[in-house]
Amino acid sequence: MKITLTLMLSLCSVLLWAQKSSINGRLTDAQGQALVYANIALFQTADSSLVKVENSNDNGDFMLRELRAGNYYLKATYLGLEDLFLPDLVLGENQALNLGALRLNPGSLQLTEAVVTAKRSMVEVKPDRTVFNVEGTINSVGSDGLALLRKAPGVTVDNNDNINVLGRSGVLVYVDGKRLPLSGQDLSNYLQSLSAEQIDRIDIITSPGAKYEAEGNAGILDIRLKKDKNLGANGTLNGSFAQGRYHRSTLGGSGNYRNKHFNAFGSGSLGNNDNYNDMTFLSYQNGLIQDEINNSTNKRVFNDYRIGTDFFLAPKHTLGILASGNSTDGDRDSYNRITLAQQSTPLQYDSILVANSNQDYRTRQQAYNLNYRFDNGKDRTLNMDADYAQYRNASQRYQPNRYYDASEQNLLTEIINSFDTPTDIDIYTFKLDYEDKFLGGKLGVGTKISQVISDNTFLFNDVINGQTLQNDSLSNTFRYDEKVYAAYLNYARPIGKTLNFSAGLRTEKTDATGDLKAFRPELQEDPVVLDYLSWFPSAGLSWQAAEQHMLSLNYGRRINRPDYDVLNPFNNQISQLSYSKGNPFLRPEIVNNLELGYTYAYQYNFKLAYSLTNDQITRLIAPDENDPRAGFITWANLATQKVWSFNASVPVQVSKKWNAYFNASASYINNQAKYENGSVVDVQVFSYSIYQQQTFDLPYKLTAEVSGYYSGPGVWGGVFRYESNWGLDLGLQRKFLQDRLNAKISVSDLFYQTGWDGYSDFGGLLSYGGGRWDSRRVAINLSYRFGNDQVKSRKRNTGIEAETGRLGN
Repeated sequence: MKITLTLMLSLCSVLLWAQKSSINGRLTDAQGQALVYANIALFQTADSSLVKVENSNDNGDFMLRELRAGNYYLKATYLGLEDLFLPDLVLGENQALNLGALRLNPGSLQLTEAVVTAKRSMVEVKPDRTVFNVEGTINSVGSDGLALLRKAPGVTVDNNDNINVLGRSGVLVYVDGKRLPLSGQDLSNYLQSLSAEQIDRIDIITSPGAKYEAEGNAGILDIRLKKDKNLGANGTLNGSFAQGRYHRSTLGGSGNYRNKHFNAFGSGSLGNNDNYNDMTFLSYQNGLIQDEINNSTNKRVFNDYRIGTDFFLAPKHTLGILASGNSTDGDRDSYNRITLAQQSTPLQYDSILVANSNQDYRTRQQAYNLNYRFDNGKDRTLNMDADYAQYRNASQRYQPNRYYDASEQNLLTEIINSFDTPTDIDIYTFKLDYEDKFLGGKLGVGTKISQVISDNTFLFNDVINGQTLQNDSLSNTFRYDEKVYAAYLNYARPIGKTLNFSAGLRTEKTDATGDLKAFRPELQEDPVVLDYLSWFPSAGLSWQAAEQHMLSLNYGRRINRPDYDVLNPFNNQISQLSYSKGNPFLRPEIVNNLELGYTYAYQYNFKLAYSLTNDQITRLIAPDENDPRAGFITWANLATQKVWSFNASVPVQVSKKWNAYFNASASYINNQAKYENGSVVDVQVFSYSIYQQQTFDLPYKLTAEVSGYYSGPGVWGGVFRYESNWGLDLGLQRKFLQDRLNAKISVSDLFYQTGWDGYSDFGGLLSYGGGRWDSRRVAINLSYRFGNDQVKSRKRNTGIEAETGRLGN
């Protein structure tokens, strides 16, 4: 009742209109050198309550925005220097108070001096993105990157680990501002190798502007890894252990050393992640009924590293180098059993197929970055990045297909296959961004050149009397070479005191070739060639209607190109009767997105969105044309997909020791398509989800957390309709040793309701399915922070920066 009353009062009350004010200045030491990431805190004179905390940037500049008129005092702190105290600051309405250059004198204070700190909200809504702060959530303990995306506001993950945002598919996944060129199972494996303890936050960018890469219909999810930003030598050690049906453990650490000349940093972790995935299907096709069980256990060990150095060549010039890598070795055992019967006599089995398989796989990933940045401190910046990344994935799978009679005692036939499917990916990227003041606003121009080369080998083997023989009819190699040449122009400026306008245009020239090489000449197909020029306009308008009322309107056009994982047409079978295959004739999909946003009191955020996608790339389940018993999953273009969506983000302080957060989203999806074989897609679905988190400050310095979600019915892909599901997590946290040691314990999916159930009806195949995985676990995490922890250091400027809203093009 109290929560409901709080929400009603917060959302319905009308506050007095007032003008925005701000305070800015620059911090230097006694020699006039800029103080980077000094702490600045603003307090009300009347009651000494903290109003806002900010940090100075690379040039020592700081800005305190969105302030009410009134009387304040300011305190600035920096390690090794005396505190700066400015009393009696009088701020008028709509005033931009410039304090000028402020000098902090040498002092004798050591690490015991007081520091002003602020706890980040779990979710922050910024002008161009929503930030999901993973580090501040207790219930992230023992989780991984994929599981965290399921909890992120506006994000859903389907039964095939495909990621959607605001009901839209085609999202791009980045790590620290760098795009991951992975898809399908490769992307899922990588995200599951990222432990929650490595992740600081997830940036959700649903309407990127012209500076952003045009790829990705649903926008960008950028997973930002933790970084230590303090002076001197600093670091963190952490370990976690989680137990469900299987266990997961991680041991990791990070550290940095920074002085006035350079900042060296690094991190690494190792661990294991064992889990299971149980699925069942009941399918009707061609007069047959099939009851399928598909259970798998997956055991993997992983390690990763990240190491780099930023060299401060001069106050305005920074040169950085960065190397990172990830290695995973795994073993997957699958149990697949299908009973076959006539629909007229469903309990009289014709035969039973048992196709147990074993898969050994490994991934090796390396990435290197060279970055140069110039910043004159007066809105003129030049940023240059050169990147190279390689991904080496290998997989060997052994699969016997054994047909039994109805009693499952007598073996009728046995067909044994094995598969060798390595994939090598190389990525080369160069980009250049320039920004400067222009006609009262800011002008940005840039260019990017990228090449992605993906070499895929699919070897299908028949195992006969212990001998492995390559089946040339079902084997192939597939090379995908994609070059994209991009340039953009973007301009933003205020219009009066309450309006801000931005507009941009990006163009991308795509030159891609998919070359399939068959081992038998009669199966050879012509290369798939994509050569086209695309234009991507974007525009945004924001209006500060009053001090606590902000409206925004954004438009953007984006593209989603088919990649190697969905273009290769050869069969990847789960069993002889169930397989998946790509479609070499897929066209790129084009989407137009329109978003209307409203922010109340700088914390309650609402978004209404509409998107129209032409040639939507989607997954379809269909019967095999040659074998009446078999079914498969493939990719196809829908004619159109229309999505109307709504999202609300509402934090509530119920009491001094009780904070709540609510995120609700809803979408209406309309999928339409008609294919040459007469199959039709005509699906309309309303879907919704609610996520909540309650945080309680308890006695004995304990913090408790209760979080959970409820997801209503919806649609995955083009035609799979899923039912509702929900989950509830509990967590407890306490800090020791002057907050340097942090202990957390959590229970995820307490009632084991996180799963999926649904059905698909397409092309003569009606299939009901459901699945569960290792979602219920008890997890423990310990982390210890050492070194200086008062003053943040300079940070790298590559990729996306949530603080400034920048993304490399």
